[in-house]
Amino acid sequence: MDGVDYDRNNMVIKKICCMGAGYVGGPTCSVIALKCPEVTVTVVDLSQARIDAWNSSDFKLPIYEPSLEKVVRECRGRNLFFSTDVDSAIQEADLIFISVNTPTKTFGLGKGRAADLKYIEAAARRIADVATSDKIVVEKSTVPVKAAQSIQRILTANTKPGCRYEVLSNPEFLAEGSAIKDLLEPDRVLIGGDTSHSGLKAIDELASIYVNWVPKDRIIKTNTWSSELSKLAANAFLAQRISSINSISAVCEATGADVSEVAHAIGMDSRLGPKFLQASLGFGGSCFQKDVLNLVYLCEACNIPEVAQYWQQVIDMNDYQRRRFANKIIACLFNTVTDKKIAILGFAFKKDTGDTRESSSIYLSKFLMDEGAKLSIYDPQVAPAQILCELTNPSISADPERVEKLVTIHSDPYEALKGTHAFVVCTEWDEFKDYDYLRIYKDMLKPAFAFDGRRLLDSSLLENLGFHVEVVGRKSWKNGILPVTP
Repeated sequence: MDGVDYDRNNMVIKKICCMGAGYVGGPTCSVIALKCPEVTVTVVDLSQARIDAWNSSDFKLPIYEPSLEKVVRECRGRNLFFSTDVDSAIQEADLIFISVNTPTKTFGLGKGRAADLKYIEAAARRIADVATSDKIVVEKSTVPVKAAQSIQRILTANTKPGCRYEVLSNPEFLAEGSAIKDLLEPDRVLIGGDTSHSGLKAIDELASIYVNWVPKDRIIKTNTWSSELSKLAANAFLAQRISSINSISAVCEATGADVSEVAHAIGMDSRLGPKFLQASLGFGGSCFQKDVLNLVYLCEACNIPEVAQYWQQVIDMNDYQRRRFANKIIACLFNTVTDKKIAILGFAFKKDTGDTRESSSIYLSKFLMDEGAKLSIYDPQVAPAQILCELTNPSISADPERVEKLVTIHSDPYEALKGTHAFVVCTEWDEFKDYDYLRIYKDMLKPAFAFDGRRLLDSSLLENLGFHVEVVGRKSWKNGILPVTP
């Protein structure tokens, strides 16, 4: 889509407001402030505690992301501000990012599949109530196709005299743990908007921000619907790839093949490449499951059930992988884990983040607690309160008191592992590779079991120390029968 040529020396956008100071809004606007020092960027949120954390003197930010603190230190107070004064930020802004949560609906029409857009709608209505001048409104949150159309209708129906709005789609393609790098060196920046003259002009004005550090050929301009669907499709393809290799890991465990060797052979094919071929306990995070389910719901709504069933299988395979690994743990521990102490190493859904949303650790913990296991949990970044919040969620456990009796959270990994029957690596934190496993082995009950759900550890080393090791994607010894040493 071609638009009007933009001139970086004559930018229209001087002030940006971002509604939502979470995992997307905070890092994104911090990088924009870094790369566009002439633009004033204000990130607003209704949570005073979250804003206080962004403004904290010791820079204990509300989210953990490598290099984020460095960026915030450079820009905060210069042209980057965090505030709860939502109305003032809206009134002063030329461009407004909507970067609020869009969780999957838990009740009503579309329950379990459709995105809940109540926060998006609330943001749009707040803008309409407060704005007194023209605005470019940009949906940054992951949303269903045609969400921008809904925002436009709300704004248009409540427009004050003298106000005009252009609504754009500018989805994020960030991976937690590398978000700052992804923002500084993006594969692409996608901007969708209306194909009218004013719509194309708005697209170019947003592009004039990104062109300060993103090569022009990486800025893709589309219509709004293509932009929205591209975000869902990209995450669905990545999730599908993970489920595909995890399905092969089950075949490997049944046949004696090694999934790492299979993945390496597959990845050498230039048509496929090696990324997202690491077998594990399954994908987690705020995006993959939500976006695939959103795509499933869209296909159902469009009356193409065969396509909906295809993408639903990606989710089903992810659930199967988690349950399958839990069953392996139970089988190896002589078919019962009742009152047995099992250490969970890692609770974040991936390394280099404190985010626990849809983490496989949650579901693995649930399955083990359902069998009566006592869990000893350690994660270097996730706060104990967050771990308990996830495990006492009604969808995970109906009895919060039982969770508190079964779960102990540790700040020291060696204390977490002391006196356990087994440990399970659930997150690929690098520090797990460097532990003193001889010390750990001596402190565990025997036989000592190690379950590597991330293929992170040196299995040969652990086996030589005396551990019984089970690795995802490698043939296992079923029913708790130990291998016979020749």
